[in-house]
Amino acid sequence: MDEAFITLEFKNNELYLIDQRVLPATYTHFVCKNYEEVEFAIRDMVVRGAPAIGATAAYGVYMAAQQYATSPRFTTSLKQACDFLAKSRPTAVNLEWAIDRMWKAYEAVSKEKMETILSALKREADEIRSEDIRTNKAMSRIGNAVIPQHATILTHCNTGALATAGWGTALGVIKEAFYDNKDIFVYADETRPRFQGARLTAWELTEAKIPSALIPDSAAATLIRDGKIDLVILGGDRVAANGDVANKLGTFALSVICKAYGVPFYSVVPISTIDFNLPDGSHIPIEERDKREVTFVGDVQVAPLEMDVFNPSFDVTPHQNITGIITERGIIRPPFRENIERLRKGETL
Repeated sequence: MDEAFITLEFKNNELYLIDQRVLPATYTHFVCKNYEEVEFAIRDMVVRGAPAIGATAAYGVYMAAQQYATSPRFTTSLKQACDFLAKSRPTAVNLEWAIDRMWKAYEAVSKEKMETILSALKREADEIRSEDIRTNKAMSRIGNAVIPQHATILTHCNTGALATAGWGTALGVIKEAFYDNKDIFVYADETRPRFQGARLTAWELTEAKIPSALIPDSAAATLIRDGKIDLVILGGDRVAANGDVANKLGTFALSVICKAYGVPFYSVVPISTIDFNLPDGSHIPIEERDKREVTFVGDVQVAPLEMDVFNPSFDVTPHQNITGIITERGIIRPPFRENIERLRKGETL
């Protein structure tokens, strides 16, 4: 089934992004006219979700190439723009992956005329976007196999079309099960402090007419303990070579509870989210965000301004707590390191 909205679209030499900062109250687009505005959109979470960030950054590189097309220092300026974009958010590996892929596309045609260079970069950015949608559809078909009939599913943060170039990762699997008439029900964590579950996942579930309910993050443990959850399925922003997964803050706590009560726990990520060079999760950089995200809800102050705040955006779930990692080339199961290595070699699980 097609999406009713397009998360990101490049047209008329501008990048149109659904502004996820103001959903669900307002549906509007943030329009990027240059790569500096792309960097701001990623950093300020106009766009978020590892795959969407990667595709957005790819267009940022192309826009930088357009901006510097007449510069005698084109290569140096383009490299500086790539480095600038890469620093916008540190945890999601798709950002670096997409920028590196764009740079390699440039290197392949760097001796050609500028018209050829720009054409190659635009083509690569378009392919990254299209490839992500195809990948999401493939993961959804594969992941649907782990969802039983009449399943009650818990998900965390937002992993739908808004987090990708289209369709979604974990929420894509959930949609696939729903359209497969599996009679599912979904609980969505609100996902504090930015409420991606409440603002974005709830909106996507409602748009898709999937039976669902929104819950406070702290209610998840009770539902799992009381046998109300058949499986937890969520996304991931970086996967280490041993299967440790960095995802939205709160994921680790869910994995511990699931392991204690025997509830299957799945992460859904494209292979581009796997950092094959990272030995384990202890090496994953964790972004810490502004304290205002915790001391305010919107424009309403909810805590003393002088209070110190610890606000990591992500945490790391050890592979021992994970049932499987769903990718476009199969489900990674224990032993994780060996099976991730098989994917690195190009095998299908």
